Amino acid sequence: MTETRVFKARKILTIDPLRPTASHVAVREGRILAVGDGDCAAPWGDFTMDNRLADTVIMPGLVEGHAHLMAGAMWQFTYVGYHDRTDPDGRAWAGIDTADAMIARLRDGAAQSNEKVFGWGFDPIFLSSERLNKTHLDQVSTDRPVAVLFSNFHLMCVNSVALEMAGYDADTPLEGVVKGPDGTPTGELQEMAAMFPVLRRMEIDFRTLSQSEDAIQSYGKIATRAGVTTMTDLYSMLEDEDIALMLRLTGADDYPLRIVPALGASGAPAHVADKALALREQSTDKLRLGAVKLMTDGSIQGWTARVRWPGYVGGQPNGIWNTAPAEIFALTEEMQRRGVQMHIHVNGDEAAEVSLEALEAAARAHPWPGARHVLQHCQMMDRALFSRAAELGVACNIFANHLWYFGDQHAALTIGPDRASRMDATRTALDTGVMTAIHSDAPVTPLGPLFTAWCAVNRETMTGQVLGPEERISVSEALELITLGAARTLRLDHDIGSIEPGKRADFAVLGDDPTIGDGASLKDVPVLGTVFGGRVHLP
Repeated sequence: MTETRVFKARKILTIDPLRPTASHVAVREGRILAVGDGDCAAPWGDFTMDNRLADTVIMPGLVEGHAHLMAGAMWQFTYVGYHDRTDPDGRAWAGIDTADAMIARLRDGAAQSNEKVFGWGFDPIFLSSERLNKTHLDQVSTDRPVAVLFSNFHLMCVNSVALEMAGYDADTPLEGVVKGPDGTPTGELQEMAAMFPVLRRMEIDFRTLSQSEDAIQSYGKIATRAGVTTMTDLYSMLEDEDIALMLRLTGADDYPLRIVPALGASGAPAHVADKALALREQSTDKLRLGAVKLMTDGSIQGWTARVRWPGYVGGQPNGIWNTAPAEIFALTEEMQRRGVQMHIHVNGDEAAEVSLEALEAAARAHPWPGARHVLQHCQMMDRALFSRAAELGVACNIFANHLWYFGDQHAALTIGPDRASRMDATRTALDTGVMTAIHSDAPVTPLGPLFTAWCAVNRETMTGQVLGPEERISVSEALELITLGAARTLRLDHDIGSIEPGKRADFAVLGDDPTIGDGASLKDVPVLGTVFGGRVHLP
């Protein structure tokens, strides 16, 4: 007979309005059999009482709807970001707050290798000194390529050797190769078209970083530490060998995570759709395939996002299209026609506007009720854009972490205080009826859905400023957005996101009750581990 196991907890937060709380949950065959008190499983026959989690608070397994598999693998390189971070093994790394400190850490990394030097996580918007350039990185090495990938993953800076390797000089016409007053490249490269030639020559392959056994195992580790049981990989090439590896690793009984990769929408629209549909046929419970990711613009703090009038407060050029508007329309129509869900990167409001226009045109040509295409980041969307998204049935996954990590800088340096006060407007999204989630974009910011929820509830910046208090949401709303809300954007709400009979037995195990108080301590609630498919994972 199949075993029924009943987990007892101090409190169970179900995210199910029909039974908001409980004390016990019964699990059979990896699914939730019953929810209630100690006798909830009695109608189903014999059961085993499991008291391992009796002193904890259980809620649905947290769902990260925008992250990247490289979140674990990036730690093989040197972290040089401004903020303190913790690696997948729990080691703390102090943040870097000066160019000199960054150079020193890179030199330490260079001393351990005779090959390339690669740092990641840096963001010049936090430094008041001269913007990072090749002269700084030439101090690390003049005979080896040196590159520093910015925290937004949309820009990087390289030394003179790396520029020479890529053939970048005063005559290079490529958009994104930044040049100084003397007409020569400064070392700053913006967006992938400019970055890729250097990355290729330095043998830094984002696909390899994501699609390796170490990367996938690290992803499971950081997920368990954050209480996450379902997580995306929102841009991948997904070659045959990648799928074979992911199927093997996620198929292990003790692998603690469900991964939802999205195929990068690169190439002819028909080819992208063909591949996405073929991938969908290989899906398993722990590897959900078939969606695509479309890149439109870049990063606001990198000044590569596409923004509407009046532009950037410093007068910088209006960003870079990673995918030209005509291509956005073509890809959107083909995916809509073929029944392929899209996740569309939009940081700037111009990018959001163009994407919504494309989605509306596609919906008129090829009606598809319930498509649930998702705009990702949505940082500068206003009420009119959210209302338009609601009318079209387009979901919005909002980058709430930006409020704390970059809110002060956006108000002062990129888009000004008025627009910054309505950044990541979760309250407006909910009020206009948008299907909404919130996310971290790990490794751009650290994975931690409870911290993401805290950001949406409190909207505090690093200096303690409340950025747009009218856009704050309640604790209960935030907890739904990191569980059932995110599950909806992945078209998985029938399977995960709440604790109710029939769904997967995926839980986050917490040390305290996140609903107590006004949300000020939400980010400090201890995460003890997860339960995935009824199997307990406590790191």
